[in-house]
Amino acid sequence: MADIDIRIEGKTGRITLMRPEAMNALSYEMCLEIEAALDVWRDDDSVSMLLIDAAGDRAFCAGGDIAEMYASGKRGDYEYGRRFWRDEYRMNAKLFEFPKPVASLMQGFTMGGGVGVGCHGSMRVVGETSQIAMPECGIGLVPDVGGSLILARAPGHLGEYIGTTGTRLGPEDAIHAGFADCFVPESKWPALISALQECGDHTLIETAAKAPPAGNLKAQSDNIERHFSGKTLADIVQSLSREDTDFTVSALKSLNRNAPLSMACAIEIMRRLRGVNDIRTALELEYRFTYRSMEQADFIEGIRAAIIDKTRDPKWKHTLDDAIDMDVKNMLLPLGADALKLEE
Repeated sequence: MADIDIRIEGKTGRITLMRPEAMNALSYEMCLEIEAALDVWRDDDSVSMLLIDAAGDRAFCAGGDIAEMYASGKRGDYEYGRRFWRDEYRMNAKLFEFPKPVASLMQGFTMGGGVGVGCHGSMRVVGETSQIAMPECGIGLVPDVGGSLILARAPGHLGEYIGTTGTRLGPEDAIHAGFADCFVPESKWPALISALQECGDHTLIETAAKAPPAGNLKAQSDNIERHFSGKTLADIVQSLSREDTDFTVSALKSLNRNAPLSMACAIEIMRRLRGVNDIRTALELEYRFTYRSMEQADFIEGIRAAIIDKTRDPKWKHTLDDAIDMDVKNMLLPLGADALKLEE
């Protein structure tokens, strides 16, 4: 079976991720196939809108397929990962800038690279099982694929909280944070897809939308604002450490699991992106980190602990108590001739 099914059905350009056994993890080849379809359908008058979905019940897309990145990085070959990120980010930008309506139906887990495919369109649908997250700081990366822009545009300092803790967002929380637009019960999706294919009218999605089940983030907004509004990771940790509440204990537990350099850089990237509405700026900043992540940050160790050995015991380069402002600055320096170029 192919990993991805790309076709035209009725008035829609259809992209279906077809790796349910791998939670529809996004391979390098899948990124290139999605981009190729976008290039063709942009000027195809028979395609009124795009519709992106995925096979299986467990996940829309649980992230990028990073096993080969790890293997090549361990050999000291960083170019494969850099090429993957460059081409994936170019595809993300084309989705964000696509001139026709782009709808996505995101069941189960949508994480990391899945956010880059499912969360940049104009009509992003979640259902009862939806769980959206940016957990990259737990593997020594930063929220990328343009996810840093979504986090920077989230209400208040919610982005810092979601990005550093890797908190999973149910349907209402995903809508509140800006990763989704509406909730449609998953039992209604087949009929909705059929109707969209027949008429190509994306407004049918809004008509089908219902109120989502209640989430958690709105009730935590005061705590999030009080503790996650600091300019640096050190500010946030210091604020959380002053109080002993269920919220602060839980938040500190999450921060202690993740790579300090990744979290600190994620916060700085969000700070720089506040007020920006250009995904290219976000992707270029993210690429400064991912380009250096294997050699200078914690990506190799993070993947080892989480994916390869599954020991969940990463030995990060820093602790939460370390002064790492200079390391953050160095990770986010311009790349000069190696800077991300989104033109092919």
